[in-house]
Amino acid sequence: APFFGWLHDLSAPDPSSLFNLFGLLPWDAPEPGSLLQLVFIGVLPILLGITMWLQQKLNPAPSDPVQQQIFAWMPWVFMFMLGSFASGLVVYWITNNTITFVQQYLIMWGHGKRPDLFGNIRAPKAAVKAAPAAPPAKPPSPKNRKK
Repeated sequence: APFFGWLHDLSAPDPSSLFNLFGLLPWDAPEPGSLLQLVFIGVLPILLGITMWLQQKLNPAPSDPVQQQIFAWMPWVFMFMLGSFASGLVVYWITNNTITFVQQYLIMWGHGKRPDLFGNIRAPKAAVKAAPAAPPAKPPSPKNRKK
């Protein structure tokens, strides 16, 4: 009997992918270790990427621009990296991300901060202007030097 829907074995990777119309066509995923396996992304890895992305939207953005770029790409990189992991592990991560998201949302809402998740997603990036550099210090003139 299947665990849930299309998942028959939680120790195997998600058998669904875009190429088999998420399990509707009888094509199997490529063997583990194949380069084709990177593009055979199933439903579970896609849900993992979405839940990681939503969870990050509740947190304040890091101030360092390099960290902002890393955190912006991390859910989508993890989606491809963890696509070949066991389905049970990916289900666990999705469940953990969802529970953490709901918990953080309720805590913020309970403390009077109304998280505007979709406003946060649509908000344009603020232009960060660097402060002008201070002019270089002038060396002391020869007549003002102490002896």
